[in-house]
Amino acid sequence: MSRRVERVGEAMRDAIAELLTREIKDPRVGMVTLIDVEVTPDLRHARIHFSCMGDEEARRRSLAGLQSAAGFMRGQLARRLRLRYAPDLTFVPDTTAEHAARLSSLLKQVVPDDE
Repeated sequence: MSRRVERVGEAMRDAIAELLTREIKDPRVGMVTLIDVEVTPDLRHARIHFSCMGDEEARRRSLAGLQSAAGFMRGQLARRLRLRYAPDLTFVPDTTAEHAARLSSLLKQVVPDDE
């Protein structure tokens, strides 16, 4: 990946975080943390990985709220970052923390703490 694509991805992450805290007022979007932004080399598509507090239902609500606000965010990103094309935004929930907790509980069942 080129340095320019990395810089644009970082700038997108910062801009989206700012939009989420200051301008997106959708009550479905809960406590969302942006994990990573993957941008294609042509800067036309971006996958935004996020995590959120709560259960599966909270994650679904947050995803629906983010998808609903994607059009607004596209325009804001193009304007703020001075991009020629507004990138298509795809939001992907990150479930790494849940998988780690599940794996940890399974390991505790197999291997007791005193060993």
